[in-house]
Amino acid sequence: MGDTAFRRAGLSKKLTWKKVAEDSGVSASTLTRMAQGKRPDVDSLAALLAWSGLHADDFVRVEGHRPSEADSLAKITAYLRADPNLSEEGASALEALLKSAYERLRRD
Repeated sequence: MGDTAFRRAGLSKKLTWKKVAEDSGVSASTLTRMAQGKRPDVDSLAALLAWSGLHADDFVRVEGHRPSEADSLAKITAYLRADPNLSEEGASALEALLKSAYERLRRD
């Protein structure tokens, strides 16, 4: 997830990497290193999490652990319900659509 999640956060706000660095307080060189697959230091990660609204739990991976269907759908549902651009009805409709698609496309 890492760099990709932060990149999506910047794109959703229509920001350049330079603007992300400026707004988040993280150096552009740190963002460049992350884009190359390197890990940020703890302070940079904390600043990026605070800036993006992402959560550290989204970046913690336990070897051999695969998230369950309930875990994945619960996270998606929480994000939808927290989105100020969606009404309760809109979030519910998207949730139902995603659950249906997930059931149809998941690996057994």
